[in-house]
Parts: sequence; structure tokens; C-alpha cells
Amino acid sequence: MTENPFADAFETPGQHNQPILSVSELSGALKRTVEDAFSLVRVRGEISGFKRAASGHLYLALKDDKAVMDGICWKGVAAKLDLKPQDGMEVICKGRLTTFPGRSKYQLVIESMELAGEGALLKLLEDLKRKLAAEGLFDQSRKKDIPFLPKVIGIVTSPTGAVIRDIMHRLNDRFPRHVLLWPCLVQGKGAAEKIAAGIDAFNKIDGLNGVPRPDLIIVARGGGSLEDLWSFNEEIVVRAAANSDIPLISAVGHETDTTLIDFASDKRAPTPTAAAEMAVPVRRELLAQVMDDGTRMVLAMTRTLDERAIRVQSAARGIPNPERMVEDMTQRLDDRVERFANAMQNMLQRQSMQVAQLASKIPEPRQQLLNAQERLAGRSGALLSGYHSFIQNKQSRFDRTAALVRRKAIDDGVERSKQRLNSLSALLESYSYKGVLQRGFALVTDEKGTAVTSSTGLEAGQDLVIQFAGNDKIDVLVNGQGIVPSIKPSAVVKPKPKPKAKPPVKEQGSLF
Repeated sequence: MTENPFADAFETPGQHNQPILSVSELSGALKRTVEDAFSLVRVRGEISGFKRAASGHLYLALKDDKAVMDGICWKGVAAKLDLKPQDGMEVICKGRLTTFPGRSKYQLVIESMELAGEGALLKLLEDLKRKLAAEGLFDQSRKKDIPFLPKVIGIVTSPTGAVIRDIMHRLNDRFPRHVLLWPCLVQGKGAAEKIAAGIDAFNKIDGLNGVPRPDLIIVARGGGSLEDLWSFNEEIVVRAAANSDIPLISAVGHETDTTLIDFASDKRAPTPTAAAEMAVPVRRELLAQVMDDGTRMVLAMTRTLDERAIRVQSAARGIPNPERMVEDMTQRLDDRVERFANAMQNMLQRQSMQVAQLASKIPEPRQQLLNAQERLAGRSGALLSGYHSFIQNKQSRFDRTAALVRRKAIDDGVERSKQRLNSLSALLESYSYKGVLQRGFALVTDEKGTAVTSSTGLEAGQDLVIQFAGNDKIDVLVNGQGIVPSIKPSAVVKPKPKPKAKPPVKEQGSLF
């Protein structure tokens, strides 16, 4: 140990003769003593609370499980370092110890730095991050959209810190909203459980007990070292944020601070103030936009109406006077009516003339009937003569065919055909009432030629006609008791005797 430089000054005969030193003198003496005794040291520790000042100097703390030492690295040395310091990184720093009289603390002025190994906290953080990521808690598909203008905002943070004041101040400046605060610890033992409890409590609010359900949750805390922010890396907090049904914004630390809740939240804000800015829009800007949109809508509507009015006026100039159009149409209608009446009359006259001409060409129906009867009689005679000649021709052909067939030993077929023809002829003759008269019957008709089938309805003195076979007729008179011939009956023609049936032709035997 270096001897006390003020030892000689303290060696006085009496206590009251000891020199009185000022604070600056004593601090300067301590500074020289520390710098002389520890002008070059190598220290191993874990970086915590690292930050880079705007001037380029680096400020950090080296710690182990029992002590913490502040360190500083000047801008010139920081630019030459082979690594980028980060919180949780375990390093070996070489430098000198010095004191800072302004705050009565000592610190290590770092001249070089090298990596000593991954820090325990940082390794634990990386392991937990990989585990939760493998479960899908950080997937982008789980992210929910932040509402544009939430009615109620729930905030999980410390009620006494500057964070809640910054958030409320920013919300009031931008767009005042109803805020629910869940007070909790944000650092130290038990903080993680209380933060997770706040997130779960907001999700369980149903709005039935007078407490409105939040539309958005903000989990916020100010900046700090890795140890200070470790509560937001706890698994219970990360799972609560990932399972929240309400959209959640994480605002933990400053821009350079990253915790696991940032990966599980729906939106990450670099600072608590930025979280308030993300939560609500600027009311004045919305009002200005609404007013601007309204003005633009009114101007657009006015411009549209003006354009339509101009188009209507332009179209109206091209439309003729309606009264004149009605007058012209009335005159044209009268002219059409008159022409139509004349045309109808002329058409009826022409049609009447055509009907008269066609009527003159049509013969009288009675004459047509007589002509038709004459044609019918002529055609009937022609048909009858043709029928007889057809029968004769067929008969001669039949005879010739019969002779030919007889010569060919098929007389039996010819005979059967002939018998069939005779039967058909007899059947045809039997259908005529004249055939009935030939069999001894008579036809009784009245003076009108109507057949009398019963004595019912006959009166005494009524004339009747009886027709016999062979066109033999006799007039009779009904006297109430019987029929008296009115004239002498003509000789009755005896019916011809029926022809005797020819003996059957002996069939020729088979030729085979």
C-alpha cells in the first residue's frame, strides 16, 4: 500500500494542531492515491446499463454476483474496440481506476475490452426466447390490430413513476380517453407476477359491474439495466401478453432496450410516450381532417350541382317550346284524324265493291246443288259401268287363270276362290233391300215415301204404297179394319227359282 501523503501533516503534538482540509483537497488526495495504486488493472465482469452518449463516450457498469463497478470508455478508445458492447455480455476490461470527485465515486477508465464469455443473464434470456418462439408465441399471425380510437385504455405500470405521468400527458394532448390504471411493481421480486396479473385482470373485465372493459392495454416502464427490466423477460409475463384477447402495446425501457414482452405484444413502442402516441390519434388533426373533408365535400357537391345546372340550361336551349310543340302535334293529330276517316270510308267502299264483284261470281246454291247432283249421277253411272266392265275383265282373267291353273293341277285353289267370290257376291246382294223383296217380302211407304214399319199412327183413309220385287207397286187405302187395294193389282211376278247348286268338282289328286 502506498503511504498516506498527509501522514507528516497529521503528526502533531496535539489534536488541536491537526490541519483542516477542504473537501476538494481531500478528494484530490484520494484521487491521486487511487490512480497511483491502481494505474493499470484488468477486471472481468458482466456489462449492465450500457449506453452510448451523444458525444460518443460509452458508459456502463461491470458486475458480478457481489459487487458493481462503474466504467467509462472515451470516444477515441471506443472507436478502436473490436466488439460492440451489449448488456449481459461478459468481458475483460483493461484500464485504470480513478475517482469522480463530483459524485464521490470511483470508476474504471477502460482502455481495451475483450469478450470473456456469454453472460449468465443473457444466455438465460436467449434460451427462454428460443423456447417461447418454438411454441409460436411470437408468430405474426397472433398479432391483433390496434383500434384506431379506443374508448377505454388500460395501463399496467407503477403509479408513482414518471411513466404514467408521461402517458397521461401525451393522451391529454392528443385525444383524452378514459384510462384504467393497474398499479404494480415494475422491478424487483414479485414484479413479474403482478404485471401478468394486471394483464389477466383487464381481460376478465366484462363491463357488467360498472367498470368498462378496455379496448387497449399498455404495459409500460422506464429505462434501466438488464436486471432492472428483467421482470418483463419472465415467462409468466410473456405468456400473459401473448394470451391477451385485448390488443396490447409494450413500452418497456428506451429504444435500445428489448425485452421478451416486445415479441409477444401486438405492437412495440420504443418509449412509453410513443405508446400513448400509437394508442390515439391527434384530436385536432382529426377535427381538421373532418372539417377539410367536409369543406371538400361541400365544394365538390356545389361544383357538381353547378355543372349539372349548366348542363340542364344547355340542354334546355336545345329543346323547342313545349306550347308550340303541343300546337304542332294538335294540328298534326287533327289532320291525321281527318285523313283516317276519309281513308276508312274509301276502304269500306272498295271492300263493298269487291264483295259485290265476288258475290256476282258465286253461283246460286240451288244451281250448285243441281250441278253437283248431275255430276254425282254421271260419276255414279260411269263408276257402275266401270265396275261391270272391271268385273267382266276380272271374270275373264279369272277364267283364263282358272283354266291355266286347272291345267297345272291347282283346280282346287281356283274352286275355293270362286266359291269365296260367289259367297261375297251373294252377301253383297243380300245387303240390298231388293234382295229382301225377292225373297217374298214387301216395302210399305206412305204418300211421302217414308217407310211404314208399324200400324201405330195409321189413320183411316190414308194412302199407302206396297212395293214388291221387280219394281211391282200397288196403292192401298187404310179403312180401319184392313188394307183395301185402291187399284187393281198387277200380275204378281213369281220369284225366280233359286239356281241349283252345282255338284262339287272332284279334286285332282296330288301330283307328288
